[in-house]
Amino acid sequence: MNGFVHTLRSNPMNWLLVFVPILFIAQVSNPEGHTRLFVLSILAIVPLAGLLSHATESVAARTGDAVGGLLNATLGNLTELVIAVAALRAGQYQLVKASIAGAIVTNALFMLGMSFLLGGLKHHVQEYNRTSARMQASLLFLATIGLLVPSTVRIADSGASSEFTRQLSVALSCLLILAYALGMVFSLKTHRELFASAEHGHDDEKPWPIGVALATLAAVTILVALVSEVFVESVQQAAESFGMTPAFVGFIVVALVGAAAEMASAFSGALKNRLDLSVGIALGSASQIALFVAPILVLLSYVLGPTPMDLRFWTGAVVMMLIATLTASLVTNNGRSAWFVGVLVVMVYVIFAMTLYLLPPGDAA
Repeated sequence: MNGFVHTLRSNPMNWLLVFVPILFIAQVSNPEGHTRLFVLSILAIVPLAGLLSHATESVAARTGDAVGGLLNATLGNLTELVIAVAALRAGQYQLVKASIAGAIVTNALFMLGMSFLLGGLKHHVQEYNRTSARMQASLLFLATIGLLVPSTVRIADSGASSEFTRQLSVALSCLLILAYALGMVFSLKTHRELFASAEHGHDDEKPWPIGVALATLAAVTILVALVSEVFVESVQQAAESFGMTPAFVGFIVVALVGAAAEMASAFSGALKNRLDLSVGIALGSASQIALFVAPILVLLSYVLGPTPMDLRFWTGAVVMMLIATLTASLVTNNGRSAWFVGVLVVMVYVIFAMTLYLLPPGDAA
């Protein structure tokens, strides 16, 4: 418990926790102040992400980086799931699909690239488990194929009906969830010896007791979910006031805010020379979104949405997801990294972000 209190006092970022109650007060007092709520929700998520990062690292110190990466990816993706469900219930399917595609691209490019860059600036060359990285990249590639098929079928065959696309999406969703479950069995049970960390960095901070870490994970995850709901309600109107296109909001802004918790852990792990944790979070989160979150949203749309949602994405999103997957597979092929590798990966992401920011609103669909 002393370590928990010390972390709260010693990290200046935790001072931003004051914005959590301020956000909820502002929501009650002025629910129409969307721009203010948008800014406050971002300021509130940042310190919560930091606490989630430290708690997850404390659990990972006892379970290993493979399980720690999976745990962090799972908890981090709860934010994306909450954001997507809120948009799903409102029938904003374009925002849902943009956030899914954006989360995959953001995790596979920005989070992975920045981990390589930040870790490489502090450590000359870093190593990580190539088998684990290739496994996650393979799962991501499989998931990307599953997400691309409905889109390519509709493009190639204009006679394909919407009912066919919905039926195909449901079938693919079930297959992707099955592949995700089998992948966890393979990496965490039957062949777990292949996924041991290549190198452990030294961590000067004493991990929290497991009970405190788990309690913090639960409490912070709930707060992140509540803050995310406020963010979803305000993001569209705030985006208009800031001059951002709907495509940029869904693909970039929502994805970055939703992945704040995972990024904090991934960047911290890279700086501590625990690149296995960083790679596991980045690629594990991307594959989890594609294999689990997206299929679950398709199935939930039959219960929560005004109409069923399919897995058909617009052409630009299809191309970006495919490029992001191939880039992640290419740079994680040898199990070693340096800072310039991170620069190259982040540059790909910046090209996508710049294109979407300058894209005329009428072309976003």
